[in-house]
Amino acid sequence: MDLLNRSRLVTKEVFIGDLPLGAENSIRVQSMTTTDTMDTEKSVAQSIRMIEAGSELVRLTAPSKNEAENLEPIKNQIRKKGFRTPLVADIHFTPNAAEIASRIVEKVRVNPGNYADKKKFEEIEYTHESYQAELERIEKKFTPLVLLCKEHKTAMRIGTNHGSLSDRILSRYGDTPEGMVESAMEFIRICEKNEYFDLVISMKASNTLVMVQAYRLLTASMLENKHCYPTHLGVTEAGDGEDGRIKSAVGIGCLLEDGIGDTIRVSLTEEPEAEIPVAQKIIAKYNNQNALKLPDCKNSEVYNPFSYKKREAHSILNIGGSNVPVVFSDLSNKDKITPANLFSFGYNYSVKLDKWHIMDQAADYVYIGEKAISFEIPGTLAAVCDYSNWKENYSEKERFYPIVDMGNLSELDFNQVFFLTIKAEEPVSPSISNYPNAVLIVETDFDNKTQLFRSLYMRMHEILITNPVVLKVSSEEKDAETFQLYSSIDSGSMFIDGFGDGIWLQAKHSNVLINTTSFGILQATRTRISKTEYISCPSCGRTLFDLQETTAKIRARTDHLKGLKIGIMGCIVNGPGEMADADYGYVGTGPGKINLYKEKTVVKKNIQETEAVEALVELIKDNGDWIEPSDN
Repeated sequence: MDLLNRSRLVTKEVFIGDLPLGAENSIRVQSMTTTDTMDTEKSVAQSIRMIEAGSELVRLTAPSKNEAENLEPIKNQIRKKGFRTPLVADIHFTPNAAEIASRIVEKVRVNPGNYADKKKFEEIEYTHESYQAELERIEKKFTPLVLLCKEHKTAMRIGTNHGSLSDRILSRYGDTPEGMVESAMEFIRICEKNEYFDLVISMKASNTLVMVQAYRLLTASMLENKHCYPTHLGVTEAGDGEDGRIKSAVGIGCLLEDGIGDTIRVSLTEEPEAEIPVAQKIIAKYNNQNALKLPDCKNSEVYNPFSYKKREAHSILNIGGSNVPVVFSDLSNKDKITPANLFSFGYNYSVKLDKWHIMDQAADYVYIGEKAISFEIPGTLAAVCDYSNWKENYSEKERFYPIVDMGNLSELDFNQVFFLTIKAEEPVSPSISNYPNAVLIVETDFDNKTQLFRSLYMRMHEILITNPVVLKVSSEEKDAETFQLYSSIDSGSMFIDGFGDGIWLQAKHSNVLINTTSFGILQATRTRISKTEYISCPSCGRTLFDLQETTAKIRARTDHLKGLKIGIMGCIVNGPGEMADADYGYVGTGPGKINLYKEKTVVKKNIQETEAVEALVELIKDNGDWIEPSDN
């Protein structure tokens, strides 16, 4: 609604039981059970743990009629224990299960890609007539559920997943955000045709760029359609631990910065109640912000929110141009800088061998301020120091560069490379274009960093400044998880939009945490790949093996395979589709049975779970993607 000032989009109010969602209601937090829905006792117990942790909606899987029918005793027991939290039935391939559930629970989730459509990874040529015939078939199959939901005042989430788009949609739109939106809009039109409007919409993907673009396109389509339904935000298959939190914060936070989102779920491969505090912290970021009001901006020639385009910056050293974003480290608070200090930033010095071992997540620059470095730094590392320190001690030394502000520019020889700090909220001096060797360090003390950085991006474009930009984000958050989440939102949202040639996080946390967070943000935005990526589902009642344990085993064997994407999926319902972006896939097909995939193709079927991890390693070796772990 306004590119430079965050205001939440006011959507239609939809009631999920007694819970109002959308409009001006607070953003709701939810999660999903991992128990077998046929196990009433465990499902009730886990649901209550989720509710007590703060989950405002509880979702349970209902893959068949039996699970759908068992939602009734689960709901009754939860109600008897005094909890009024709405329940949501998660449906995929089974319309009759959805129709049963619609009479029991407060909300039903359907996936347009597999509810009345099919996915076999087939390319089909459709004529206008044959495509229309398919739409009519889908309408006939979907309408009974719409009418039941309307009759029972049951809400519905139309939940598109990037990995489970139907062959029909893929044949016409490809594997794109546009295809995701159209998949949902087809179902929305059927609902509206039947005057049913109690809808919530989602556009989930494991790729944060695709996810963000799809939600933005969806919002634009709904505004054009004159019916703006509440949105459910989530990065699907985000994974576990630090990676899952950073990836979720980047995707969800980027959209919250746009004012999009009425309910969120952080999908972690952990216990569902562990998701709730993470979601609550993300939402809390927007309470009582110290934000600077900017002039209204409805559109911009330089900024297109619906597609990714990296800002064109000229190259200085290894910053800007076609280079991946660089990572800054900071040792300016150390009394004495030693080789051991660099270990936190990915450099390990061997005294015995007198050499540096450089890890995949090795920082590119270290800021030392007024401090001294009395040893030879690794060849892939450069040092940045305050101007007075540089002038006195390092002006003749290679890979040492000064940092200045606009006030002492006149002291520099502009034929040399230097770093120039500017505030995002201050006017951009056109004279910066006279200093082609200046790398800009951009920072702000205001909380609306996304909008201020975006504004700077537009202003620099207008006056033709192409100097590379390092985004500096400082945090006062004492809680390590909160620091990671907020830093991921503030900087990640800009890398999603193509702005930023480097990242510099500053916080009162360990240098190891700061460094892994920096690289994690770049990995989550797919702007710099420094480690193996795991596309791992959060588990549910359909899961056919212990996802947390299996993910840990696969990670232990493969986490040295930089740049490889491995999908770890609990069941066949979402597995092949959701990990379609992966290089290799590990998918449960039955109790104790695993299928292994090379990209979208199943290559080994029904492997015993006890042998499957090693079989995956052998598959990677057979395809030439394996390297032996380093002993260093």
